[in-house]
Amino acid sequence: MVKKVAILANGGDVSGFNAVIRAIVKTAEEKGVQCFGFIDGYRGLLKNEYVALSTSDSRKASGILPKGGSIIGSSTNANVFHYKVTELNGDVVYKDLSDICVENIKNDGFDCLFTLGGDGTQKSARDFSLKGINVIGVPKTIDNDVACTDITFGYNTAVSVASEALDRLHTTGETHHRIMVLEVMGRYAGWIALESAIAGGADVALIPEIPYDINKAVEKINHRRDMGKNFSIVVVAEGAVPKGGSMIIEGTRNNGIGVDNTKLGGIGNVVTKQLEELTGLEARCTVLGYMQRGGTPTAFDRVLSTKYGSKAMELALEGKFNVLTVIKDGKLDCVPLEDVVGNNKVIGAVSGNTAESNIRKVNMDHDLVKTARNIGICLGD
Repeated sequence: MVKKVAILANGGDVSGFNAVIRAIVKTAEEKGVQCFGFIDGYRGLLKNEYVALSTSDSRKASGILPKGGSIIGSSTNANVFHYKVTELNGDVVYKDLSDICVENIKNDGFDCLFTLGGDGTQKSARDFSLKGINVIGVPKTIDNDVACTDITFGYNTAVSVASEALDRLHTTGETHHRIMVLEVMGRYAGWIALESAIAGGADVALIPEIPYDINKAVEKINHRRDMGKNFSIVVVAEGAVPKGGSMIIEGTRNNGIGVDNTKLGGIGNVVTKQLEELTGLEARCTVLGYMQRGGTPTAFDRVLSTKYGSKAMELALEGKFNVLTVIKDGKLDCVPLEDVVGNNKVIGAVSGNTAESNIRKVNMDHDLVKTARNIGICLGD
């Protein structure tokens, strides 16, 4: 019988974290199950730092449905299977400290660990499942790139923020006869760029899945100018790649082995400069950045997060562990964590844009791609 569970939020913050936490807690309370939250993701699990969560306590899990971020924090650089440790002599080494986490869970008496996070978080969840821990994952990321699910929580809010930004850029571009370029997040998947481009009435959308020819974008912009439209709106995913080129890397972080240390960014400015030179029109770039991550979740994300959290607790009560809650064909379901990690089987292995990673990218047969082409959005090919 499940009587005591723990939740951790891991990876970049999204709107909807708290809604999932609240749903897990409220569903648990209905069944007499105690809930706790590890502070700052897997780092809190390693340090065994956690707090009780209850909707009867206004300082914890009450009144958090519309609140962005995570009330129990999160971590983006805590791979406990390859954890960065500084020795007494100053040397930096990487150690597998996962057994400490396993002992913490067992000693604390937790019957199940809920992991709220993206592909890297769920990779570690799967690795913990092999060590005998009962784990249930909940798919989080604004990038919408977690395998085996139709949508992740946090994504809709990010798209909504990007769409609003495009609405605002439209008025400036039209007033000053400029090309307005918006760089959005998404890592190695173009979901945010593609959907916000459709919602925001963009003319060009450059996504990682389609290596672009800048001259195709120029043709689109010049065609609009020939029609008397002396402005254009361009959306560029941070992971967009020119034909024969490579992604623009803003920097490389040192967050340890087994996490994606590549920091994307800068492609928006590159595209903006090229378009200005090739069209003769003034061009301006806006990098939306972390605006996409924070703030109040949309109604859609509140409902989706609540469904995910409630389903996760339901699975725990049924004894269905080592799975990820998913939306498949519009319905709540679950899949084994083994399916989620795909070929990325090595314990503690790197997550991200590798041949083994099982991240969900935009398929060329997807309705969003077909719709974009049908309404004349240039995808750079």
